[in-house]
Amino acid sequence: MKAQEPRYRQLTAQLRTAVASLPVGAPLPSERALSEEHGVARMTARKALEALENEGLVVREVGRGTFVSRPGVSLPLRLTSFSEDVRVRGMVPTSSVLRFERRAATATQTEKLRTQEVVELHRVRLADKQPLAIERSTLVGELVPGIERFDLAQESLYAVLEREYGLWFDGGEQTIRAALADEEVAPLLGIANGSPVLELERTSSAGGRVVEHTISTYAGERFELSAHIEPVRSRGSAG
Repeated sequence: MKAQEPRYRQLTAQLRTAVASLPVGAPLPSERALSEEHGVARMTARKALEALENEGLVVREVGRGTFVSRPGVSLPLRLTSFSEDVRVRGMVPTSSVLRFERRAATATQTEKLRTQEVVELHRVRLADKQPLAIERSTLVGELVPGIERFDLAQESLYAVLEREYGLWFDGGEQTIRAALADEEVAPLLGIANGSPVLELERTSSAGGRVVEHTISTYAGERFELSAHIEPVRSRGSAG
């Protein structure tokens, strides 16, 4: 005899269907209301809402309630720009510039980029006006003379590098690590202090010359990475 599916899973499935037809930001009933409407314990209603939150379908705000969340953005692990990836998904990319200045390179920057002068560009990256990431880019200064004249709150950095400087990225290295949002990052991303984030550190090259070093911090609840993988087999391997 097949065991009956737990009640909270049944309720989760019902709510998942309901959420699919609601607009972003729409409120869901409270735990008490769900309990009364579906004839379940409040703990069951709470577990169902927690399951939806874990799936990224809703956000729960203390003192306010539960709301339909904006779908997360899935970005591929390849050498493309944030703006390009966001547009492909039917969203509008914009940025808020936090810092954009040219200065002497630090010892660490000189080691990574093999230069004495850098341009630092720090931005909050948004998709449909929702903050997704904080991006701290460092460029080799002598390769991008006059880049400060461009409005990189609206334009794609990669598009400017290609169009104005003939720099087409053709390789790079990337490291991904988990972290927690601190008091500087959290308010910029609109998340709670201590929330999980993903940090992507990337060095990009054009024609064999390192051009850019970037550290991007993504809000974990709004972002996922995807990658195409292929098996590696030695010659004569049977599997």
